[in-house]
Amino acid sequence: MAEKTGRKGSAPDVEASGPDGIRNVVLVGPAQSGKTTLVEALLGRHSTEQERSVSLSVTPVRHGDVKINLIDTPGYVDFIGEVRAGLRAADCALFVIAANDGVDDATRRLWRECGDVAMPRAVVLTKLDHARADTDRVLAEARDAFGAGVLPVYVVTGDSLTGLITGDSAQIQADQRRGELIEAVIEESEDETLMERYVGGEQIDEKVLVADLEKAIARASFHPVVPVCATTGVGVPELLDLCVRAFPSPPEHVPPEVFTPAGKAAAPVSCDPDGPLVAEVVRTSSDPYLGRVSLVRVFSGTLTPDVPVHVSGHFSSFAGALAGSHEDHDEDERVGALGYPLGAAQAPATQVVAGDLGILAKLSRAETGDTLSSPDQPLVLRPWSMPEPLLPIAVEAATRSDEDKLSSALSRLTAEDPSLRVEQSPETGQLVIWVMGEAHAEVALERLQSRYGVTVEQREVVVPLRECFGAPAKGHGRHVKQSGGHGQYAICDIVVEPLPEGGGFEFVDQVVGGSVPRQFIPSVEKGIAAQMARGVRAGFPLIDLRVTLVDGKAHSVDSSDMAFQSAGALALRDAAGATSLRLLEPYDEVAVVVADDLVGQVMSDLSSRRARLLGTDQADEGRTLIRAYVPQRELLRYAIDLRSATRGAGTFTRTFAHYEPMPEELAKQVPAQR
Repeated sequence: MAEKTGRKGSAPDVEASGPDGIRNVVLVGPAQSGKTTLVEALLGRHSTEQERSVSLSVTPVRHGDVKINLIDTPGYVDFIGEVRAGLRAADCALFVIAANDGVDDATRRLWRECGDVAMPRAVVLTKLDHARADTDRVLAEARDAFGAGVLPVYVVTGDSLTGLITGDSAQIQADQRRGELIEAVIEESEDETLMERYVGGEQIDEKVLVADLEKAIARASFHPVVPVCATTGVGVPELLDLCVRAFPSPPEHVPPEVFTPAGKAAAPVSCDPDGPLVAEVVRTSSDPYLGRVSLVRVFSGTLTPDVPVHVSGHFSSFAGALAGSHEDHDEDERVGALGYPLGAAQAPATQVVAGDLGILAKLSRAETGDTLSSPDQPLVLRPWSMPEPLLPIAVEAATRSDEDKLSSALSRLTAEDPSLRVEQSPETGQLVIWVMGEAHAEVALERLQSRYGVTVEQREVVVPLRECFGAPAKGHGRHVKQSGGHGQYAICDIVVEPLPEGGGFEFVDQVVGGSVPRQFIPSVEKGIAAQMARGVRAGFPLIDLRVTLVDGKAHSVDSSDMAFQSAGALALRDAAGATSLRLLEPYDEVAVVVADDLVGQVMSDLSSRRARLLGTDQADEGRTLIRAYVPQRELLRYAIDLRSATRGAGTFTRTFAHYEPMPEELAKQVPAQR
């Protein structure tokens, strides 16, 4: 897996003249589609496809007077969080599809990620020289999957590309695809007379068509297809031209919403180097020499070295419970060294203007998704939508030394990766790391060891169950100890009755005649409540019951608060031994979205997980939403299993619903937790 470092490299001419001279272009596409090799080709270098990359990287290239920041993102579903960060940093996208593979469900999912943020994008067909390359088939698949707005603007002729609009050969003029492209461009034109003139036989000026084409691309209503061969360089100049001429510059892209740290809407910002400073951390990493390194997108103002900035992280204000272990924070820090990203290296920078991307070192509190602004005018950008990690892994420190470092190391990991969540279960005591999938888990654990010297061992995740009484019962608690001197004496008798789901705990005092002195009745209740929290058989909390104190005995000298607490706990345990107990397991309400042709398979799998199906709805064209109640025990590996069954395209969400009785045959297999 490729990791990025923060070493300094030789500095090419990467300083932007201003926001209009910048294009922030993110490369999106499935794994093995050739994104990294395409970046190398656009940079004028030749390279074979790299090993699996797990984080985004940024490399600038200058084309004419324009600086193009090429933002390379991972193609594996586990790292969709990096893709979303790349989309946030960019103003436009190159959607990369290998001509030997085509469009699969995972590719469709990535296209939807771009569409969700209305990202202008062009489609790049790569690996043209592959033995199984079939550009016509892949283009047809792309149009079928992504719509009629996906059309080629170039065709391969020999060892070069020819424009379908600008080409003047007789073959191009007669190509059916040229007519389709011109009609599509005219339909997008703001000049309503063009279509009538074109149908009437008038030759529309190429400059008019090209201008309208570029406007349609910038509006994300048209997606040009450009074939590129990274090994021969065919299509590279044309793709760079398209990035400069057709893609929007930062001032043309709508910035995120702005708020005050108190949550009030603030005035919108514009991409103005002289405006108030507003920047966002889109990636955080750790470097052995530089410490914490922040990749930032400047939306307004200008960043310079050695100046104070206000760091605001208010993820929970927007995401609520999904914020997980990312706590809100506001504090001032000072910018240290400033640089431009150069892939795995960086170049020194004297300033980073609005619209550009920069590297900041040693911001000790900044996390991915945080906003940087002026201490005199602190602001917060609405964060992008972070993916919810749905695969839990329980870990324990391998040694005492690892245990001492584990908390700090996990805190740093979550600061870098918002798609990773850490929680300490108050019921099971387990430390659980929530990740996106197996590859994400592998990377997280490897980083713990390689970066922070912490080794952990995985354990089976324990689902927190509940206990409840199956029938009424009586209990007798006798706590009497006489060993010379001051003793302990408390006796109580109780009646326990199960309550309906959600009934909680009710304590009723029916003592008559003062057999239990009034001052010790709260002690009995306290002891029973403490025993309920510990459980009475399997070690899980006891819920939904009414306890009635009916009788007891006390001693004028030896009775005490602690003695009656102990007697209350003993009485509850005695009652539990006199009747049947049931284990309750938590159920989540699950919403699964899959392709229509997989609905039957997914519903059958859910039924095998003891799910109670609630119904289906149409999610969007070609996809169905399935809703069901599913036991949490059956969801521990569902993120992996669903991905495998749906070729990486199925998604699901889960929220806690309620508890239900566990089947007796499964309850017998549950070991005692305490």
